[in-house]
Amino acid sequence: MENLLLKTLVFTYGASSFISLIAYWPTIKDLYLHKKPCANIASFFMWSSTSGIEFFYALFILPDTLLRVVSGINFFACLMVLYLSFNVKRSSS
Repeated sequence: MENLLLKTLVFTYGASSFISLIAYWPTIKDLYLHKKPCANIASFFMWSSTSGIEFFYALFILPDTLLRVVSGINFFACLMVLYLSFNVKRSSS
């Protein structure tokens, strides 16, 4: 029973990065395709900073491949929204 619980937890943690990508997708689509300034730059700057720290901690401190992948996907999704937000803001000015 404990083994099943651990396997389920590993699977759901791994799936959480793809669920996060699905959650980021509408914002990325609005910024990239429709050029709508729909993301709060200050919030995404803070999220990018904290997820970057998490990613680098996983990369250099913890020997956990799954954590590295999940935190990396989250970090790069945050960076993509931040980058697109700056591009939309610059092009609308």
